[in-house]
Amino acid sequence: MIQRFMVWIRQVLTRVLQKLDIKQAVGLDVAVSPEMADEIGLWEKLYRNEPPWKSDTVIPLGLPAAVAGELARLTTLELKTQVSGSARADWLDSQRAPFIAMLQAKVEQGCALGGMAFKPYPAGEGLAIDCTPADRFFPTGFDGTGHVTGGVFVDQFTRGKQYYTRFETHSLGTDGIYTIRNTAYMSNTPASLGVPVPLGSVPAWSELDEEVTLANIKKPLFGYFRVPLANNIDRGSPLGVSVYARAVPLFQQADEQWERLIWEFRASELAVDVSSRAFRIDTNTGRPDIPKGYRRFFRALDIGGDDKPLYNVFSPQIREDPLYKGFQDILRRIEFQCGLAYGTLSDPQTVEKTAEEVKTSKQRSYSTVSSLQAALQVALDDLTYAMDVWATVARLAPAGKYETSYTWDDSIVTDSDKEFAQRMQLCAAGALRPELVIAWYFGLPHETPEDLQSIRERYMPDMEAIVGGGE
Repeated sequence: MIQRFMVWIRQVLTRVLQKLDIKQAVGLDVAVSPEMADEIGLWEKLYRNEPPWKSDTVIPLGLPAAVAGELARLTTLELKTQVSGSARADWLDSQRAPFIAMLQAKVEQGCALGGMAFKPYPAGEGLAIDCTPADRFFPTGFDGTGHVTGGVFVDQFTRGKQYYTRFETHSLGTDGIYTIRNTAYMSNTPASLGVPVPLGSVPAWSELDEEVTLANIKKPLFGYFRVPLANNIDRGSPLGVSVYARAVPLFQQADEQWERLIWEFRASELAVDVSSRAFRIDTNTGRPDIPKGYRRFFRALDIGGDDKPLYNVFSPQIREDPLYKGFQDILRRIEFQCGLAYGTLSDPQTVEKTAEEVKTSKQRSYSTVSSLQAALQVALDDLTYAMDVWATVARLAPAGKYETSYTWDDSIVTDSDKEFAQRMQLCAAGALRPELVIAWYFGLPHETPEDLQSIRERYMPDMEAIVGGGE
């Protein structure tokens, strides 16, 4: 049942990604070209480790998921974000907290498919956040800056022999009117969307409104995380591409090269070819009785006799080094194409021989991650705005202003321990005030005299004992 359902989902999504089907279903064109639809499907297969070149001999290594996972980890590493400023802000912060806790996994999926939408909605006395990847969210409009102004969310499930699909359309007018429409379809076959059905006829969707209209809305009620890479598949499209879109051919080369390396070990495995006459014959099988545990080592063959030896040791030279070096070269090309530092996937013992090479390589990774962090921050700000709107519409929290703050980790290119030692040396020499070292280390505010005085009262006794009271 599960396998049949997954096949149906892929069949429907293939149809949904075609503009004609979306237009017939919801009356809108989607900003997804057939070329982009094909690539999104490919990226999704690569992420699931089901590439087209997978076979009985070529077992994929899962490198696409590793790339997406590593970039997501670096992007969200030690992220600290807070909503503050009022009771409304505190409520919003508490509602965002569970989502922020699982953000790395969602960013990984977004990195893999080129983007992800974060859509909040009222749930009981709070808000829930739906994370929709690029293969189930289709933008319908963008403004002049490339910001999404509308989109279609696709929800699907099967019940018995019936297949259900729901389109949730979000559109923002220039007059600030925001419209959300829900359209449901039912089919008896996975090959089509079927016919429209009322939302009330589907228990899972019975509480949804067919249309909701809100006024004075400034931007869409969802955040859209877009991978900030140039789209070289559809240059006219504002959609993002997968973080590994440019390395797809290299993934195939890496998988095939790894298989060659494994085969080299398997084919050159030590063995002894022995004449079958050297073994006792098993009376039950009529075959040489090779001792248990040695059947992989000894191979009974029809050799020997006259002046020929009764055995031959099979121990060819292993060509490990050239094959392994070739594999590492491919991994480094993948790292370069995906904006990762050398040594992230490849063997660090074979790269980065000088300090300058280390710095350059890390700067490439830092640039990639910084761009992802900036894009993610925009999406999180838009998400917070949408949550604030729903809190007002559903009367979930008292009115009040809010502001968001973000602290991103920069340890990719910065050695925190080394920088701390340098600051302490400056402090001990009297060139840097102790309270500034403390403010940097703990991320404390230090812009006003009151901030500095607070630091002195709380930390200075211990700090002076360490550095000798340098001013």
